[in-house]
Amino acid sequence: MNNIPVHCNVLLATREEALNAPKGDMTLGFCRDCGHIYNAAFKPALMVYTQAYENSLHFSPRFQQFAEELAQALISRYDLYDKDIIELGCGKGDFLKLMCDLGRNRGYGFDASYEPELMNEKSEQERFTVIQDFYSPKYSAYNADFVCCRHVLEHIEFPNEFVDNVRLAIGKRMNAVIYFEVPNALWTLQDLGIWDLIYEHCSYFTANSLARLFSLHGFDVKRLDEHFHRQFLGIELVPNNSSPSDWKPGLTISDLSKYVAEFGESYATKVEAWKKQFERLRGKKAVVWGGGSKGITFLNIMKQHANIEYMVDINPRKHEMYVSGSGQKIVPPEFLKEYKPDAVIVMNPIYTNEIRHMLAGLGIQPELIPA
Repeated sequence: MNNIPVHCNVLLATREEALNAPKGDMTLGFCRDCGHIYNAAFKPALMVYTQAYENSLHFSPRFQQFAEELAQALISRYDLYDKDIIELGCGKGDFLKLMCDLGRNRGYGFDASYEPELMNEKSEQERFTVIQDFYSPKYSAYNADFVCCRHVLEHIEFPNEFVDNVRLAIGKRMNAVIYFEVPNALWTLQDLGIWDLIYEHCSYFTANSLARLFSLHGFDVKRLDEHFHRQFLGIELVPNNSSPSDWKPGLTISDLSKYVAEFGESYATKVEAWKKQFERLRGKKAVVWGGGSKGITFLNIMKQHANIEYMVDINPRKHEMYVSGSGQKIVPPEFLKEYKPDAVIVMNPIYTNEIRHMLAGLGIQPELIPA
């Protein structure tokens, strides 16, 4: 994939800025030793994370339900009540706030893109603190009973170094619990979630490579689960003082190799199918629903064939902004009441019922097409 937007989640104020956004190339490689998939053409110098970076999904009731259930499960499983919580790459602080609220915990977050003005209540300021910086060994003095890091590791060029720093920071606190969450590369391979391939992600973890990474750096794998309809991997860990963990995933490298070998042809077949879909939609009004990475990748890959003017998203921080690379304007769902699209392309089928309900509330019934 050549000439794709470097950032999928940076808000751009004009169409011109969006069309001229920085681009990069993707050449996927596969490690036959550990099962890791990675962008061999990745150039870290192109990546800059600022407060313009916006990837919060918590405005969706469906995603918020998942986040709350996950937070409650972790709190209950590891007795995280009145404890110290650290989140690495906490974004706008949504999940950290959940962990603090549900368990009456104290939180410390690290993220260069955090916006302090989002923390309005004095009670929130007392419960958790966010440092506007990337986590590094200089912050090892921050101790915690629980360390979490969600949807960050796939952005890290050198995951070995990053995880090693986490282990060094934990030190001798052997009762600490660690939770990491990443996109599930196996879902991308098996279910052809090809719109999840973005430049920001230099790593695509399988269960094999994720478990291998942490076992090499002094962690024991307690649980490794697929979440959110298999789209995410969640790994729960504890530190160890002994040899690397002997945890073994169910899928073999041979199995993964088969999916990898088939992926290029399957990718091309899905893109061709969407070209035909847009031929069918010619002369009709269609919009894309979902202003995250899936939607941005979809519109950039299909931009020579898609006659799409608008992208819909429920996150108010994205409204009136423009899609990086392809230039569509991002609008709220209410816009559709007057626009009256013939079709809505749903970027993540998990939100179909939520979207259908919102459209019914607007008094419109366009065709819903899963991407």
